[in-house]
Parts: sequence; C-alpha cells; structure tokens
Amino acid sequence: MEAAALSAFKTRFLDILFPPQCLKCASLVAETGTLCATCWLKISFIDGACCEACGLPFEYDLGPAALCGACSQDRPLFSRARSAMIYNAASRDIILAFKHGDKTHAVAAYGKWLFRAGSKMSPEIDVIVPVPLHWSRLFHRRYNQAALLAIEFSKLSGIPARTNILRRHKKTASQGHKTVRARHTNLRGAFSVPSRAKAGIKDKKILLIDDVLTTGATAQACTKILLQAGVKNVDVLTLARVVRTEIATPAQSDDDALT
Repeated sequence: MEAAALSAFKTRFLDILFPPQCLKCASLVAETGTLCATCWLKISFIDGACCEACGLPFEYDLGPAALCGACSQDRPLFSRARSAMIYNAASRDIILAFKHGDKTHAVAAYGKWLFRAGSKMSPEIDVIVPVPLHWSRLFHRRYNQAALLAIEFSKLSGIPARTNILRRHKKTASQGHKTVRARHTNLRGAFSVPSRAKAGIKDKKILLIDDVLTTGATAQACTKILLQAGVKNVDVLTLARVVRTEIATPAQSDDDALT
C-alpha cells in the first residue's frame, strides 16, 4: 500500500508540474496520454464490420467471414489483420509524432487502443512480435515504435513479446510513392529469423505488431519469413491503417514518413 500511495502521489505531483495535455491539440485534459473530447470525435476508430482477412472496414455488415474484393482474389499470407483506427488527416499528426517526434509517452494510450482492436485475437496468440527496424534507422530514431507498442500490448494481455524474433538486415529504399508490386519487390529478402530464435516460435501463433498498415507489403514479407521459420499462423495488429481508396490521393503525399 505504501508503494501504491507513493506512486499515486508522484503522479499527482507531476500532473501539477506538467498538466496533462491532449495528444493531438495539446489542450489540457484530465489524464496523461489521452485525447480531449473534440479530438477524440475526429479520430476514425475502427469498430464494426470489416474484411475477415485484411481488416478493411465495411460500410455495411456483409456477414461473418466476408472478404473485400482484393482479398477474395488474392488472400494475404497472414490470417487476419486488424487496426485501431484509420490513418487519415485526423490521425496522421499523432501517428507521425509517435513515429518520428519522440512522443513515446503516448504509447500507454495507444497500447489500450491496440488491445481493444485486437481483443478477439488475444486468446489465440502465443507470442507477440514487432516489425523490426534496420539497425541504421534504429540508431537514427533511437527507438522502434512497433516494439514499444508490442511491449505495451504484452503488459495488457499477459502474452510474451519477443523483440529478437525478426531481424531487418536489408536497408530498403523508402516505400513512399511506390506501387503495390514495387513495395513487395522492395522488401524481398529484407527480413529473416535468426536460427537461434526458430525453436521458440515453432508451431506458435504469432501476433505481428506495427504502427501503420498501408498496402500490407511489410506484413506480408514478415509473415512469409515467420511461416518459413515454422510458426503455425500469423495475425497482424496495427495502430492505424490506410484505406485503399486513400493510398494514391494527395492526402498520402507524406507516405515517405510512414517508412
């Protein structure tokens, strides 16, 4: 009790020194790491009918196991992909601030959003694996945002997170402004599973975590390598996703920032 009381006192003291601010507009809020009511309503959280495979939100409920047009023609290697929100004009700034702007304090809130989005996946998962960064990009950025999300999800779910399962040993060119085919080609041979890690994931169900799902090229490349390493199946969970109708629009001209 004394430790809990001390922790609560520290939290209240810090809130007095540094009043909690909205993650998006910086207005004062009641709790650290949250959105104000106005900004919350602007975010397009994904909650409802979606493609069973890629998680693309549907305007109408098409029934259980419904697939979007793209997945019905060419189903992804991963079993399911789900995302907490749509990547658009309202969410772009908080995603990029987390990814490139050192706003890592937001991970507690984002972890809760991920946990909600992946609630149906959690009971079936054995190991959480984040999408890795190439060492040079990690050195420049100082943190892997996908790893932070994976660790936070692990805390909430109790499922172990392993950050050493996937290795990105090829420094790929930016995915920005590339076609879907070119994105897949760009990532060919970019990922691997170290030999020493294979025993720990054989026949396991993996949850692959990343910040943004754009075309699914990264998720596909990682899934392929994990399946080749002997995992049973792979689900994908991201903080945000681009809807296909927006991929080639001017609003996505900052796509370089998503790499």
